[in-house]
Amino acid sequence: MVLTFDEAAEILDEQADRFPRPLFEGLNGGVNLLEEERPDPEFKEGLLYTMGEYCCDSMGRYINLYYGSFAALARQEDWSRETWEKRLYSTLSHELTHHMEGRAGTDALDRRDAEEREHFRKKYRRYRREDS
Repeated sequence: MVLTFDEAAEILDEQADRFPRPLFEGLNGGVNLLEEERPDPEFKEGLLYTMGEYCCDSMGRYINLYYGSFAALARQEDWSRETWEKRLYSTLSHELTHHMEGRAGTDALDRRDAEEREHFRKKYRRYRREDS
């Protein structure tokens, strides 16, 4: 099942309301659900997607979640509404953790993400694009 952008946005809004307000302090750009799909260019189409990212740049601090990436995986894996809810929640939670670590001046989650990505690269090296 692929939810519409508006359905996914409604779920995300409801889930954001479940988190304690102090977690959002300093997140001046808020949480944004963007329509785009973000496949990882290093791997063949459909293998790895960026679901969300925490950004801290000249525009401020904000979280982007990529509806298109969620929709692509939902089509591949035939997600239920419950799966959508779980994946949106876990991605938002992950990105909020990046935000909290950024505010605290730590980067443990960044290091863990890099380790997981390296493990993925090794495990799926045969699926990497030839030009990567």
